Amino acid sequence: MHFVYLLQHSKTFEKYIGQTDDIKRRLGEHNSGLQTSTRRKSGEWKIIYIEIFRSKQDALFREKKLKNNSRGRQELYKRILNSELKK
Repeated sequence: MHFVYLLQHSKTFEKYIGQTDDIKRRLGEHNSGLQTSTRRKSGEWKIIYIEIFRSKQDALFREKKLKNNSRGRQELYKRILNSELKK
């Protein structure tokens, strides 16, 4: 299984979109500072949304679509409006 996920930071409320085949391991990497783009001094990353794919190629295509297409991101953010962390 392959996952496309959306994380949100508990202090800064930033969002991050990624793809992995092991969601627990990947979340641990984000929260332990092993991932440069999500390294923060305090707070932690929370999973807000996950999509599951059988094919790695499909997951990579979806991740790329969300990261590079602002319309796709906007539609996703509308869909999860009540799931986001609030200030």
